Amino acid sequence: MSNDLNQSPGSFGGPLVVGLDAGGTRTRAVLAAAGDGRLVGEGASGPGNALTVPMPQLTEHLAEAVAAAVPEAARGRVRSVAGGFAGATAASPDDPGHLHARAALTEALRRLGIPAGPVDIRSDIEAAFASAPGTPPDGLALVAGTGAVAVRITGRRTTTTVDGDGWLLGDDGSGFWIGRSAVRAALRMADGRGPATALAGAVGRAFGLPQSVLPEDDLPDGAPPEGAAPDGVPARDEPRVGRGYDGGALNWPRSRREAYRMRLLPAVMADPPIRLARLAPLVAEAARSEDPVAAAILDEAAQQLEAAVRALDPRPREPLVVTGGLLGPDGPLTAPLAGRLAPLGLTLDWVADGCRGAVALARLAHNGRDT
Repeated sequence: MSNDLNQSPGSFGGPLVVGLDAGGTRTRAVLAAAGDGRLVGEGASGPGNALTVPMPQLTEHLAEAVAAAVPEAARGRVRSVAGGFAGATAASPDDPGHLHARAALTEALRRLGIPAGPVDIRSDIEAAFASAPGTPPDGLALVAGTGAVAVRITGRRTTTTVDGDGWLLGDDGSGFWIGRSAVRAALRMADGRGPATALAGAVGRAFGLPQSVLPEDDLPDGAPPEGAAPDGVPARDEPRVGRGYDGGALNWPRSRREAYRMRLLPAVMADPPIRLARLAPLVAEAARSEDPVAAAILDEAAQQLEAAVRALDPRPREPLVVTGGLLGPDGPLTAPLAGRLAPLGLTLDWVADGCRGAVALARLAHNGRDT
């Protein structure tokens, strides 16, 4: 796949470099001029996690992305390639992810007839850190998207890692963590352990639950609740849940709450756990509508990310590069986390991904040898 960035081979000259950002859902390749870093081509393909994607598929995805980014007539001018891979690291050349990424990328380049030259393998976080202005060699990086991890980078290599332990053991403050918290809040409202929240209806709708089992506040106007008398008045013997998130009485009879739980649990379990991350935007939307439960979830997520950064013993004014949808320009955790880290003398420097950083690393490798 390619886009409008791609130019004809005759529209540029001189040596070229390739940068790769190979993540858990997509592999993106960019072609750039070795001299000034100007981007002249782009391609994308499937997942590029160096630990979870089988070697044949990883090689195929890398070859497809690079082929789309680099016109055939220009492949002989590629002088160096750098890639940031999920599941890999530059900290140790014996790291399994590093070895898989290098082998797959070397084979992909061979298939395309691109001279190997310097091939620089990094983690996707190291590449994202290098995407910051000036390509700093040292500092901190924080990823908060589907997962969450914080690292210290020294000499462009990760030297300390905090969290990134996956959905079962960690990724605190991540999109998955927020989504799981939303489901937990919904279930606790339904069984009576937790306060009323708009998340119960939002989560139920996200999993396709029938309208008849959702909280009454989520029923269409004029629709009687389940178990109501013919005139729409709820039966007197049905226990209700607390008070609603809008401050009014919330009518959610016990029978409907039981039906909600019985339908929600198998629907959640049918998906891979990491899919809960898709609920994070629902929490952000509810928080904007002043739902206190949703707001508390986001506040705790920001607190978790702050704790991860603090564990790296940050120094005032050192670079802190952040990436991931939760910390983007419109990310729900950007403002609260920035406020928490300001007393430490830290500011958030957001980058979209690791492509520009990979290009910068490829240019550094190219400039370290004669051409």
